[in-house]
Amino acid sequence: MIDGVEIKELVTHSDDRGFFRELIRVTDEFFAGGFGQWSHSLMFNGVIKAWHYHHLQTDWWYVVSGVLRVGLYDLRSDSSTRKQTMDFLMGDFQTPNVLKIPPEVAHGCKVHQGPVHLLYVTSRTYDPQDEIRIPFDDREIGFDWLSGPPIT
Repeated sequence: MIDGVEIKELVTHSDDRGFFRELIRVTDEFFAGGFGQWSHSLMFNGVIKAWHYHHLQTDWWYVVSGVLRVGLYDLRSDSSTRKQTMDFLMGDFQTPNVLKIPPEVAHGCKVHQGPVHLLYVTSRTYDPQDEIRIPFDDREIGFDWLSGPPIT
């Protein structure tokens, strides 16, 4: 686990009408970064969006439908998990959760089973100066977006 990355498992209340699932409360320690913007991304099968990071912004991701492969890479110079990666799935048939991505943790995703609907909250409104791109095939990161998720 990358230091500062948090995965909040969610409680689902189901009955014969469907379900209710609370994602984030303003009072959650998990959500201490605050609210700046709420966005919705639709991605089709096979789409890869990688890599980018922020110096200031925290992201919280929730996959509404589909299966998303998530890659994270710690760029923080003072982190105990510097240069470590995480590779996991979110969405359908996975444990329901919300992912917290702190500043200076590079992140990307690949649609494993789509389409994917990703809802995400950010601690700041969009600022192109805080949207830093890294090539998807960056040698230092060494992440293979074309492989499948790890077998566990």
